Amino acid sequence: MRIAPLFAAAALAVSAPALADHHAEALSLESVLASEHRAADSARDQYRHPAETLAFFEVEPDMTVVEYGPGGGWYARVLAPWISPQGTYMAMNRDSDGIAWPNRAAEARGKGWTESFTATARQLGSFADDEVIAFESDEIPESVAGTVDRVLVFRSIHGMLNAEAADTELRAIRRLLADDGMVGVVQHRAPEDASYDYANGSRGYLRQADVVRLFAINGFELVAASEINANPDDPANWEGGVWTLPPVLAGGDDERLRAIGESDRMTLLFRKAD
Repeated sequence: MRIAPLFAAAALAVSAPALADHHAEALSLESVLASEHRAADSARDQYRHPAETLAFFEVEPDMTVVEYGPGGGWYARVLAPWISPQGTYMAMNRDSDGIAWPNRAAEARGKGWTESFTATARQLGSFADDEVIAFESDEIPESVAGTVDRVLVFRSIHGMLNAEAADTELRAIRRLLADDGMVGVVQHRAPEDASYDYANGSRGYLRQADVVRLFAINGFELVAASEINANPDDPANWEGGVWTLPPVLAGGDDERLRAIGESDRMTLLFRKAD
């Protein structure tokens, strides 16, 4: 199946979950990862380990899965064509009304993310209108709350903290989960002895113990941790933060930085605490 290239932003506000007829062809994860639409993405697989990460999070294609903060769509281009034919794929962002937009054009683009995301995501498998869903954390459909098997949060915890929205967003995530649902987290990792000023999220890096503590405060317990996405070559002490490294290379392209690769990352699995 030929799948069109994807995204910049993100998809469709709804009042109910997808009651999908699953018209799209079911694909194995291996075939999705090898698909033409991922030609530009696959170079990052060596750092992001999508197959191993999703296996660690115990994600199955017939589950109801929410991706928090899909951003540029790197994982959405894996999850939408893999999950939607048999399960339900949804995306969630924080409340766009709480963001200080630099201008009206940026605000219009930001507040239109749900429509743009779903329209583009549907092209990944010619899905019906109700087979890819997106909403904001202050507008969780009542019929979705308490039904989600997995919420996946890729490199977004620092953004929650920087926006002073971590508690609100984690409580919204908890509300989504079924009783046996779990949250998978991949996050840029600072050394445990890093200062708070460095590891407070402003540079993208967080201490693993702080992330575990943040989840505990908001009603979760750690199930397991993995080194799948670890990168011992990253000292995680860049003055310019994680964006010094690929893929951003904010300080300029440099062979040494390319050799290091993407950031050192924690990979954590949580469930709701009693």
